[in-house]
Amino acid sequence: MRDTIKNIYPLGFPWQTQDPFLFCVYHLDHYPKGNEEMGPAASLEGRNLGNDFTIKDGWRMYHGQTIPGFPYHPHRGFETITIVNKGYCDHSDSLGAAGRFGEGDVQWMTAGRGVQHSEMFPLLKTEEGNPLELFQIWLNLPKANKFVDPHFAMLWHEDIPVVKTNGTTVKVMAGSFKGNKAPHPAPNSWAADPENEVAVWNIYLDPNTEFVLPATSNPIHRSLYFYDGDHCTVSDEKITPNHGIDLQSDQEVVLRSGDKKASFLMLQGKPINEPVAKYGPFVMNTDQEIQQAMQEYQLTQFGGWPWPYSDNVHDRNKGRFAQYPDGTLVEK
Repeated sequence: MRDTIKNIYPLGFPWQTQDPFLFCVYHLDHYPKGNEEMGPAASLEGRNLGNDFTIKDGWRMYHGQTIPGFPYHPHRGFETITIVNKGYCDHSDSLGAAGRFGEGDVQWMTAGRGVQHSEMFPLLKTEEGNPLELFQIWLNLPKANKFVDPHFAMLWHEDIPVVKTNGTTVKVMAGSFKGNKAPHPAPNSWAADPENEVAVWNIYLDPNTEFVLPATSNPIHRSLYFYDGDHCTVSDEKITPNHGIDLQSDQEVVLRSGDKKASFLMLQGKPINEPVAKYGPFVMNTDQEIQQAMQEYQLTQFGGWPWPYSDNVHDRNKGRFAQYPDGTLVEK
């Protein structure tokens, strides 16, 4: 039924989100072979290095000068969920934590009272291209948790449920589907309370496939992003790619793919319903708190930067790993 759809809108950069989500961006870059520095083995001429967000030859450098990505920058007052379906991301932060993750892994970082981190995309393959597909989602923290200690966690792809049913694949990174629960989110996250029904799913439909999106217990915010395919129908409404659909969550919704595979991201959760004050990488409840965050960052640098480079990357031969602030090392 059409009344299950609340809104349909074109996807920009970043994507439009609903409370408790603040931001969602989709990166798809067809990077070329890598060079000795793990940057592109291609000319960087004609690029606005340091602020290269225009797709040229199928890829962007973002804020990177030699390696694509985002050199160190601060965050306060929210969480980042970074999903890397293709390629790799190298993480380094002011807590001394580090990691290399990709090929389906998810990083969940609670900025809390303040942290600096870098997110770089090392081009590890020198004999072939290095495609990158990445989502970054900003999930708000309620006022009570704005100043919790920062937290860094890895959700390895081996531990993330992937549920296959009747031509549909659902990857469950937060929430649960058909009794399959995602790994635990960060402890102070809005997603940590099951009553908030936070869900982050990738949904893939084979061609000409039907899938029923289950209803939630209560009416909450649910957004579905159709980012790849030829067309789909949502409650019998035909949708073209690169559109978002806000749905009535407490009703089942029928999705149908077209003649090609259809790919979706779903973000869902009970709204926090608190004032939001945003300035760049800081998200608080009032403008006064934003000013305080800026002043504290100028004074403390949120712990400083313990790494040799602002765009720190790890050794080329290093596999997937996570080094936690307490010194614990996990290698995959």
